[in-house]
Amino acid sequence: MQIARVCGTVVSTQKEPSLRGVKLLLLQFIDEEGQPLPGYEVAADNVGAGFDEWVLVTRGSAARQTSEGTPRPLDAAVVGIIDTVNIENRLLYSKRDEYR
Repeated sequence: MQIARVCGTVVSTQKEPSLRGVKLLLLQFIDEEGQPLPGYEVAADNVGAGFDEWVLVTRGSAARQTSEGTPRPLDAAVVGIIDTVNIENRLLYSKRDEYR
């Protein structure tokens, strides 16, 4: 899994039938210093993440799995909303601090 920040949404009215009803998010991955990496990626949102939240992203075959058992044509999926990130006893991110 990787850490990313939600930068926006992607709307697609015409898509693969198995993706109907799936919210698509525009993500920017985060480095070990908490800084955004260049470039963006689109991922399916499985957890209801919102703008500017930090999320856990899975890629590859894990992203294609669904709770119903039917695979979807995905490369990336958001599988968690992050509350805190600590690196070497240093708080890198806290969701609570974002909303103060």
